[in-house]
Amino acid sequence: MKLFKLILVIAMCLFLSNVHATETLPEKNESFKNEIKRDANKELNRVDEATCTGTDTECMKNKIGNRTEEGKELIQDKSNEIKNKVD
Repeated sequence: MKLFKLILVIAMCLFLSNVHATETLPEKNESFKNEIKRDANKELNRVDEATCTGTDTECMKNKIGNRTEEGKELIQDKSNEIKNKVD
């Protein structure tokens, strides 16, 4: 009887336990590739902004556009990483 109760308790614990998923190796490589790509784009944008020869308004418009695009890419990549961790 004790053995049956022990097996029942272990089975219930295993059934109700949380499963912690991790990223697979291809998913980790994908996130690393995306991070390098974002950093490279960010540096290119900074160089482009530093060498802007237009008016202040045009340069500021370009800078705002770059920051918006960088933020969009960051959110998209991080949401994919979270999705991969959950899957």
